[in-house]
Amino acid sequence: MFDPGSDPDADLLSAAVAGDRDAFAALLRRHYDRIHGLAWQLTGSRADADDVAQDVCCALVEKIAGFRREAKFSTWLCGIVYNACRDLHRRKRSFGGFTARLAVLAGLARAPDGRDLYDAIWLKSAIMRLKPAYRDTAILVVGQQLTHGEAAGILGVAEATISWRMHEVRRLIAEDRTPTA
Repeated sequence: MFDPGSDPDADLLSAAVAGDRDAFAALLRRHYDRIHGLAWQLTGSRADADDVAQDVCCALVEKIAGFRREAKFSTWLCGIVYNACRDLHRRKRSFGGFTARLAVLAGLARAPDGRDLYDAIWLKSAIMRLKPAYRDTAILVVGQQLTHGEAAGILGVAEATISWRMHEVRRLIAEDRTPTA
């Protein structure tokens, strides 16, 4: 059972929920790198991570009042970022994704810069072959250093499922590194 008093953000969070703008700003400063980093890990693009981070920060203004203190603030925040990235993926698969690509081709928008391409290749080389469930689990447990229970809460599965998925991730990566004759 989670003890809300053990959350390192408890004091700032109480003040922010009560409407203290300075406390809210301090929470955002404290957690922005985590928001952006997780978004980057999940999207593979700096530009998409920037968009997700901005959306999450704006949404927190309204969502923070609904925080029920059933988990650490940072864990709850990872859930919001995860859902925002999932929503972005859905939107990109829609017609809007097509029009965005068309805008780049027509010269109406900038294409991703070389750093995005390099970073995306590096990130994809490590996790591309994993099924989405394994990839998301690994990003939350290893990339965000969440406990198996915290990741289970975000992904809506049992904690044992997270443990099994992490075992499978280690096995699959080990198999991938094994040289073939």
